[in-house]
Amino acid sequence: MRSMIRHLAITTAAAATLCLSGMASGQTYPDGPVQFIIPWPPGDFEDILTRMIAEDMQAETGVPVSVVNRPGGGDGPFPGALEVLAAPADGSVVGSFVIGVPVIGPMLGIGIEDDSFEAIGIFLTYPFVLAASGDAPYADMSELAEHARQNDVVLGHFGAGLAPTQASLAAAKLMDFEFADDSAFDMLDCNSLNSGDADVINTTLALIEPCIDEINILANIGEERIGKLPDVATLSEQSGINDLELWNGLFVRKGTPQHVKDALSAFAEKSMMSDRAQQLMHETGARVYWQGAEESEQRVKADRMKSAEIAGIISN
Repeated sequence: MRSMIRHLAITTAAAATLCLSGMASGQTYPDGPVQFIIPWPPGDFEDILTRMIAEDMQAETGVPVSVVNRPGGGDGPFPGALEVLAAPADGSVVGSFVIGVPVIGPMLGIGIEDDSFEAIGIFLTYPFVLAASGDAPYADMSELAEHARQNDVVLGHFGAGLAPTQASLAAAKLMDFEFADDSAFDMLDCNSLNSGDADVINTTLALIEPCIDEINILANIGEERIGKLPDVATLSEQSGINDLELWNGLFVRKGTPQHVKDALSAFAEKSMMSDRAQQLMHETGARVYWQGAEESEQRVKADRMKSAEIAGIISN
């Protein structure tokens, strides 16, 4: 992962070369307004970083570039993903998607196939955590398991099919307990715990940063510990579950022309390697990088295998 973070930033000259070569062949992008669709509410990392890409792209090209949030509630990111799938395959509509869209989407029978979308690149690994109120009688997964065997514990999440939710449910299975109930929310933050809507929430560190000193962080969900929380063990460390991460990337409909995908990749990589994107990484614990199309497609395939393993644990 560190090698990805240190991936060389594309230069302005390289981006200009891409645009000029497109002009020479009569293929320019963008040649009209571009819309990025984020299937979540505003404010989290994918929103912040996608808006950086859109702002930089508009500033460099002079073409209107907008970001639209399409939260799907209990249906997670899939209504937003279907909107991208219904758009023209010309780069005018780009999806900013979490892992669940290409990995879980094809299993749901909603019209998303394995090859419905093509990766432009993956750029974000979320600092995803399991958190509980500060007065909860558990501060790690072992204590949660012991408590949940005798008491009802409700899990709040962003969608049953998403990687962190699946990992949390599988970890419970491996640790010999289960949640009494689970519910999907559009937003999971400090208020979600204060209101008692859920006992344990599956959310990103940024959304609970304001009350970080008043809550218990039980685990983080990813390959490695979050830099800002070095003493909080990963879910994998505590339960033995596979270290599936929640990531976000840019995707377009299958059949989008190569020169469009190349140009999008150039704009996005340049933005992710910018000082302001890298500063966000250092300040928040999120990992910000650029992983190109080929590597991203291989990552999707590997994560489909990890996801199948986790689903098998849940169903047994």
